[in-house]
Amino acid sequence: MNTVEPLEGVGSIKAKLGLLVGASCVVAALFATIGDRAGIPLWLTLPVTVAAALAVVQWLARGMTAPLREMTSAASRMAAGDYAQRVSTASTDEVGQLARAFNAMSSDLASADSQRRQLIATVSHELRTPLTAQRALLENLVDGVVQPDDAALRGALTQSERLSDLVGDLLDLSRIDAGVAPLRLEEVGVVALLRGAVAEAELGSRTVRHVCRVVPEDLTVTADPARLAQLVANLLDNAARHSPPYGEIRLTATALDDDSWSLEVVDDGPGIPADKAASVFSRYGTGDDSGGGTGLGLAIAAWVCELHGGSVSVLPTPPGGRGARLRAVLPRHTRSRVREASLPTAPPTSEVTMTTTPAQPPAQPAQPAAVAGPGTTVARPGPPPFTDQLFGKFWPESGLGPQPALLIGALLIGLLASILLPDRRIGLAAGLVTFAAAALILWPSQSSGSPWSIACVAVGVGLTAMTFVRATEWIAVLAVLIAALLLAATVTRARSFVSIPLSAMSWVLAGLRGLPLLGRTLTATSRTPLLWPVLRTVAIAAVGLVLFGGLFASGDAIFGSWAQSLIPDLRWDSIIARIFVFVFVAGIALAGAYLSLNPPRIADLDVPRGAPVRHRWEWLVPLGVVIALFAMFLVAQAAAMWGGHEYLRETTGLTYAEYVHQGFGQLTTATFLTLVVVGIATRKAAQETASDRMALRVSLLALCTLTLAVVASALYRMSLYQEAYGYTVLRVFVDGFELWLGLIVVFMMVAVVRLKGTWVPRAALLSGALFFLGFGLMNPDAWVATRNIERFAATGELDTYYLAGLGVDATPAILEGLDDKQAACVVTWHMEKSDDRDDDLLEWNLGRARAFDAAEGRDLTVDPTFCRTFGEGFVPTGTRSEVFD
Repeated sequence: MNTVEPLEGVGSIKAKLGLLVGASCVVAALFATIGDRAGIPLWLTLPVTVAAALAVVQWLARGMTAPLREMTSAASRMAAGDYAQRVSTASTDEVGQLARAFNAMSSDLASADSQRRQLIATVSHELRTPLTAQRALLENLVDGVVQPDDAALRGALTQSERLSDLVGDLLDLSRIDAGVAPLRLEEVGVVALLRGAVAEAELGSRTVRHVCRVVPEDLTVTADPARLAQLVANLLDNAARHSPPYGEIRLTATALDDDSWSLEVVDDGPGIPADKAASVFSRYGTGDDSGGGTGLGLAIAAWVCELHGGSVSVLPTPPGGRGARLRAVLPRHTRSRVREASLPTAPPTSEVTMTTTPAQPPAQPAQPAAVAGPGTTVARPGPPPFTDQLFGKFWPESGLGPQPALLIGALLIGLLASILLPDRRIGLAAGLVTFAAAALILWPSQSSGSPWSIACVAVGVGLTAMTFVRATEWIAVLAVLIAALLLAATVTRARSFVSIPLSAMSWVLAGLRGLPLLGRTLTATSRTPLLWPVLRTVAIAAVGLVLFGGLFASGDAIFGSWAQSLIPDLRWDSIIARIFVFVFVAGIALAGAYLSLNPPRIADLDVPRGAPVRHRWEWLVPLGVVIALFAMFLVAQAAAMWGGHEYLRETTGLTYAEYVHQGFGQLTTATFLTLVVVGIATRKAAQETASDRMALRVSLLALCTLTLAVVASALYRMSLYQEAYGYTVLRVFVDGFELWLGLIVVFMMVAVVRLKGTWVPRAALLSGALFFLGFGLMNPDAWVATRNIERFAATGELDTYYLAGLGVDATPAILEGLDDKQAACVVTWHMEKSDDRDDDLLEWNLGRARAFDAAEGRDLTVDPTFCRTFGEGFVPTGTRSEVFD
């Protein structure tokens, strides 16, 4: 079924591109405006807007470049000899004009190729008869059956002359197949013509008898003697092949009037069936299956008759008679002119492009494109999708049929998310949707049974559980993102520092790469007999539910309360938010499922090693400089530690707290860059000899050891800073990040000793996920609150602004460490915000539940006078903005 291009009526490719860009911009602006007016966050609006714009572009651009891709595929097939390729398009723009010009060129090439094949077949057929006669004569001479007298040699000479004439006519035959042939006209005696043809035919091996009769005997005609001899020889050859041994072939030439004469050939064979009488003169047409001929002889005879202005036909066999009766009617005086005539061909065939393809010789292989009758579409492989050309060998797709189960699963997950997530705080619903999406993605994966996959799934489950264990949103969101990275690395089997980040990028690109499969799936699903009845039934039921449900809900208070408890909020902004959530979650799930079903070839993708340096000093000197810098830095750290505050102030003018805070970020960066240095050194250093390997091990182990000392220094500096200025969640997180970098350095040391580190990237990823899982389980908000309250008890200093800004997870620790008056100044805002409405089961969260349990029974009435003196600058008035402004 041909699809209609949306912009098919536009006659300019420039105008199409302009409309394409304009429509995509309008759609993007419309979705962005709707999302903004509905209060949807940017991180949700942006991907849905991009997806909508891409969908519009995909729909409008359908068919614009398809002819170009078809021409690319057809050109490669034509280069292999298949000239039946055609490009189908109804476009009127420049691409459509190019496609039609390509079809004309393809048709011309097919015609030229057909003429070449026909020429070869015709020449082969014409050379066979004199060669056969000459071979029979030579065999008879060798066997002694015929004496080498003048008559025998003259017969051999006649056959040689005919072969020479045929070879000389090759150029004329090329013009014959082109539809134009010259005639060399002269007076021809019909008796002599028939006797010569019979004498030539009797030199063959067939044992038949020829009887000739010419009326009148002196009948002469004006014609091309070579063509007439060709006509008679072919008729006799056909009759001899179908006659029984010792049968009789009768030739009768009769003058019909002053303008025409006839030649009739009758044999004793089985005759030509009436249903095949019209096809025997077609190229390769035969009257039956017993003759063994090529089907060219009678076609050439018909062509000779047509060339002279005559015709040939099959006469019906009289009742009780036998044999085939072929009659040629020719003019007695053919006019001296070039007559257009073409060799009879098989009935024209129709293709979807409405062009006629000439018949091909039977000895040649069948053409790849099937020939169909009128109104029939020829199945021809289409051009490869654009995404196949875009991603190429990096991300091939082969053997993937429609995936309706994955599509329906992704849509159901999107529908579940649109029902459960809007207007609910992070909790059990978010965890359920995340688990459902992960299950759908893992379902088609082929690596779910490996130890690496099992470990990643286990850690990912723990990270996803943060959605209903911790109420702090950024921890839950970051935990889900890390779990998604583990999932992407699992399904793509990534194992290097390059392929692991690429696996996450591949998830995003899977939405584009999977478009062809999505199109095939939608096409296959739309053909399901029950699909449209089911959708129609659901739509009608939904209309009835909304219509009558709304009437009953507005007419009865009790029914209305029931409906309100069962049906989600359907305000316009809520509906828009649910649509955005549906598209976003369904798209992520579907892209992840495609990534799992057809992962890209990135598992072992890594930075190329390149050739190692020739001299050891080329890598050892730069590495030694870095080691020396690390050593000097540690000496400076020791001097600052042993010199004390006075030495530090005299040297730098900084306090110790300012000094330890100043360089923490630089130390963290230096630790990370050390890993890069180790990776480069292992790639560029030669490792052929034992001394090379020993030098590499010693230098890299020294660097890693000094790096661990730098890590310890950074952690020590941060601990001093926190003791001086207090604890924050960010500082605790950075401490954990630095510890993780130190663990990776230990991994690198093990890899250096073994000189094999292919396991390090996966170990780094899994250990990082475990570190964050531990960070979430330790409840950093509560831990920081406890430490700051302990510091308050010891020093009397408390940053109430920061303490009040901690998440709900910190509420139990605050209530435990402070009395009711003090705690009321800090946690009241959290409790008011969390108590806007009661959590339902799907909104349940362990952090919020513990906060409410801890606050139960406590008198958290705010005393403004007391709160003004509790904590510098803290003035509680009931809202957070007023408290902190």
